[in-house]
Amino acid sequence: MPIQMELSRIIISEINDQQVIYLKEVDGERQFPIMIGIFEATSIHRRVKDFIPPRPLTHDLIVSIVEQLGGELDSVIITDLKEGTYFANLRVKVDGELVSIDARPSDAIAVAVTSQPHLPIYVEEQVLEESEV
Repeated sequence: MPIQMELSRIIISEINDQQVIYLKEVDGERQFPIMIGIFEATSIHRRVKDFIPPRPLTHDLIVSIVEQLGGELDSVIITDLKEGTYFANLRVKVDGELVSIDARPSDAIAVAVTSQPHLPIYVEEQVLEESEV
């Protein structure tokens, strides 16, 4: 059963290649970090701070494409952790069906915070358990 999470922190380092976002359990105390790239970290940070770019960026484009093609962005789910790499799906409703699209967690979360309203973010229980080790 997936657990609903929320973005709790973004750490952007100008001297390091790896940026970090922390997801925290909505109805609990568990949290875990995900290492992401600078582009995704910056995109997420800007959206959390309500910065609207003058022209669409990549994650704006994804939201726009889904909407223009008649889909509805539904949620993000982090599905797996393999050899230190997280895997996620961006879930989209199309003609009443829920379609899961493979995505990097950083991109999926950037789309989640770009969407209005923000999309819910879920993490599979086994991923939370594995990330605590």
